[in-house]
Amino acid sequence: MGHGEHEPGATVIEFPATASQLRRGTDGVLRYGDLSPALTELLDLRVHSFSNREAIVEVGGPRLTYRELWHSASRIAGGLQDHGIGYGDRVAVHMPTSARWVQAFLGALLSGAVPVLIPDALPAAIAHRVIADSRADFVLGPDGALPDSTAYIDDGAALADPALLCYTGARQAMPAGVELTNENLLSAVSSVVGALGLPADGLRNLVLLPLAHASGYVDQLLPTFAVGGTVVLAPGARRIADVLVSERIDTISATPRIFAGLVPELGARRSGLGVRRISKACHRSERAAAAAPEALANALCALFPEARQWSVWGATETSGIGLMVDDTELPDSESALGFAFGGTELALSGPQAPAGRGELLCRGPNVSRRYWNDPDACTARFSGSWFHTGDFVSIDANGLVRSDAG
Repeated sequence: MGHGEHEPGATVIEFPATASQLRRGTDGVLRYGDLSPALTELLDLRVHSFSNREAIVEVGGPRLTYRELWHSASRIAGGLQDHGIGYGDRVAVHMPTSARWVQAFLGALLSGAVPVLIPDALPAAIAHRVIADSRADFVLGPDGALPDSTAYIDDGAALADPALLCYTGARQAMPAGVELTNENLLSAVSSVVGALGLPADGLRNLVLLPLAHASGYVDQLLPTFAVGGTVVLAPGARRIADVLVSERIDTISATPRIFAGLVPELGARRSGLGVRRISKACHRSERAAAAAPEALANALCALFPEARQWSVWGATETSGIGLMVDDTELPDSESALGFAFGGTELALSGPQAPAGRGELLCRGPNVSRRYWNDPDACTARFSGSWFHTGDFVSIDANGLVRSDAG
């Protein structure tokens, strides 16, 4: 363990992580050496490789192949261009999770703009403040037709360019805008695909997470697209067990709270369920909301004995990833947040850091470097290359991070 960058008077102890395809940059941050120049290029390559595969399925709604999704998104991009939207402009995406949301998001991205994700569940007053704070040049909302014109794709973005503006702290009167670059998003995708060993043989992922949050968009939608898989959305569906069977779902992604609510229904329908992967987005608030993580893992194991279960912890500032734990292998998972994976490195700050307890700090190629239009928040939460999570944890000799109220 070594000492890293820190604020004056703070004790910081690092817990390094390693990965074969990562190299340390001049700023000390681990970086992937084989990333596409931009997110649009990665997706464009997948469209050509898997053009006739289903990319998005909305239960009871549209079913779009990669070619159809890309074509519709490029026409939305052309429509935005007709409205004067160009490179670096901000386009707010404010609509419920749906196939239309994916088309709108990709359309904004292909236009060269920076999509601004506005969670549909935000109260109207806060959503208006977020849109104003982002200085959005255009809003793609739930009502009316999406822009439409001659297909257009802006492919001039670079790794360091902003690719997404995602707001965090929805319970606050004014959430903070997190700037995520192409490198942040592509690194998070590489980390998830590598850590989970996602196959390229037709993965079908039922995503029950809101797409406007990093855990839905960055951790599930994009990695599934990266391996040519199918993202299945079920907004408003009442019988998820039927969806698992009819859509041949092999992967399901949700929060512990959502999974806990599904257990009774799934228990009544055991036949025909072919789930092999269970992904839980376990931010601190979600883990607290699920009263017994170990009991939930056991219940899901009984329902899907062949499935691998993992929990992913992260923040919007870390592109929604950072820590991962295999819930089927860790016997005591009640307080476990996970092990660092991908290019994420950890540090502890505070007087008890040498003893393995303190505030958790993260850095890596997936970690944002700043907030949008908020220098005071940047100063408070970013120290050199480290992001201060505000979560107090303990880290054992094996690198396992556990929540620590003390």
